[in-house]
Amino acid sequence: MYLSDLALTDFRSYERAIVALEPGVTVLVGENGQGKTNLIEAVGYLSTLSSHRVSGDAALVRQGATAAVVQSRVVRSSAPTTVEVEIYSGRANRARINRGLVRPPEIVGTVRSVLFAPEDLELVSGDPAARRSFLDGIMVQLRPRMVAVKSEYDRAARQRAALLKSAGAARRGGGAADAAALDVWDAQLAKLGARITAARAEIVSRLRPCVDEFYAKVSGGRGPAEIVYRASVGRHGGRAEASGAGGASDFGEGLQEELHDVELNEIRLISAMAERREEEIRRGVNLVGPHRDELELALGTLPARGYASHGESWSYALALKLASWRVLRGDESGEWTEGGEPVLILDDVFAELDARRRDRLARIVEE
Repeated sequence: MYLSDLALTDFRSYERAIVALEPGVTVLVGENGQGKTNLIEAVGYLSTLSSHRVSGDAALVRQGATAAVVQSRVVRSSAPTTVEVEIYSGRANRARINRGLVRPPEIVGTVRSVLFAPEDLELVSGDPAARRSFLDGIMVQLRPRMVAVKSEYDRAARQRAALLKSAGAARRGGGAADAAALDVWDAQLAKLGARITAARAEIVSRLRPCVDEFYAKVSGGRGPAEIVYRASVGRHGGRAEASGAGGASDFGEGLQEELHDVELNEIRLISAMAERREEEIRRGVNLVGPHRDELELALGTLPARGYASHGESWSYALALKLASWRVLRGDESGEWTEGGEPVLILDDVFAELDARRRDRLARIVEE
């Protein structure tokens, strides 16, 4: 798969731009501030309906404009497909496939890409939210239907949090919490959250050998690099901090496999929410669910966060992105049409690598 054309209108710094592209390697060269990253951000937005730089869409619309438009022609082994999204600040976006109006989530999966950018250092050194977002970016491209599931989960979590706060206020005023209403939202959150946890855990299982392989290649044989999905509920694999051991092997692959079971996840989530209800009401927040899960990264026996050097962190972040490209490339779900290999995008990646790592990365992506 490749993009033959990319057209922007009022996107970021561009009033209007049309870029013609060809199969193979494309290099964007220019001074700082000329808009190179804006172009690849547009490609990433078409892939996941989100930006790797900002959490909201308002910043994507050029100052003074009412909407931004990103359009691209995608070429696979079959006929080209044109995909377009109109981005509005403060109201719902619009999307088209081959000029036909569709819901924005329906375009996810048409353009498939993996983007590595300087911000991705947060995958190693930042908070868990960055790593959850990384997994979700893979999830929605592997299984586009999960876009709606994730959106529904986020809405349910906000509604339930509001109800918890109301219940806490009622308690403090001498009243009682609405247990029946909480039961309804518990069930909804557990049903949706179970699917997200299962999807993420499956992705981590597929990423794990690829991360170790690519980290060794980029770093020159160092490692091992191990990743484990630590769910906020139930028994699961994780790094045994007390013993100083690292990786999924400490707890057994079977415990990680359990997280692939949607029904089991749902039962555990319901149970955990019931167990922690009083604490959640007192604090007014959702304490259980995939929004509390963590992707743990380890180098040898130590957690990468806080222990990895700058070069090791950069290599680890690169390994995570290259691994995700490998997983997307090798997907056998049947949901992808022929010719669905994702586009790999590297933004200013060589600036942060020493000469040896640059050479190793160049050899990896040469094909």
